[in-house]
Amino acid sequence: MTGSNEDPRVAELRTAVSRLRRELAAHPAEFPDRGIAEDELAALAAMAVTGMPEVPRLRRSLLLIAGSIGSVSALAAGLAGVRSAVELFGEPPRR
Repeated sequence: MTGSNEDPRVAELRTAVSRLRRELAAHPAEFPDRGIAEDELAALAAMAVTGMPEVPRLRRSLLLIAGSIGSVSALAAGLAGVRSAVELFGEPPRR
């Protein structure tokens, strides 16, 4: 979006989530945690719409998605894209 005030990190997140959602929808195989991945991708998409997602929630969703589809090699590139987009928001706070 040229000329937009949109945070480029949010745009990247939205693009990566959209790509993985399309890839997941097109993937023919069913697997036990597919619903979890779909729900968390929907949550990430909703956070991207707000414009300023909560970093801890982004990371939690990423972990759930990775755990849900991590063994499906056909979705690895899309998952890596979402991970890269989440990492644009910085490191989690140290405890």
